[in-house]
Amino acid sequence: MGIQGHIYLVDDDVAVRASLSRMLEYLDYSVESYTSPQAFLEHSLPIAPAVLLLDMRMPQMNGLALQHELLRLGRSTPIVFISGESQTQEVIDAFKGGAIDFLLKPFNMDDLLRAIQQAMARDREQFKTYRDTMDVQRSYESLTPRERAICQLVVKGLMNKEIADHFQCSLKTVKVHRARVMDKMGATSLLELAEKMRDLPDQSL
Repeated sequence: MGIQGHIYLVDDDVAVRASLSRMLEYLDYSVESYTSPQAFLEHSLPIAPAVLLLDMRMPQMNGLALQHELLRLGRSTPIVFISGESQTQEVIDAFKGGAIDFLLKPFNMDDLLRAIQQAMARDREQFKTYRDTMDVQRSYESLTPRERAICQLVVKGLMNKEIADHFQCSLKTVKVHRARVMDKMGATSLLELAEKMRDLPDQSL
């Protein structure tokens, strides 16, 4: 059947870690368990698709603190909180931070599996978006400086003649550069090129 995804399990309860790890591995998830948020931060490596099953109440650093630290670090692995007891404000703060679900122990295993599947689907989509953005970035970096400049002007809506006047070159030269831009960027239309450029970081269009 193959691995369905990766599970990070952070809980200071050894019994919870053992039982959940066994059950999830039986269901073809790979599982890494950690006794504390600090251990997770020190030893975990980013994997996708993945889900973080996170206890709320732990010594020294609680689940919300770890969630905030991961946001600061730019790690966007979806989180499903599992908690023995929590205040209403903690639940609210967890969802504000982007948590997929918040399950109170003892929780129904079907509810946990549904939450994991939902979180895993989100991480797959996040990874696809990231991969597509990296592909566009590589394509853009393959453009020559002149091609990049023309690409910027094309996306801004300038016509070929206006671009030729801007660079004081021939209309034929602009058409050649424009065709190369479309080919290298893998775009079949101006709309598609604009969408790709919009996804690039630090582009002032």
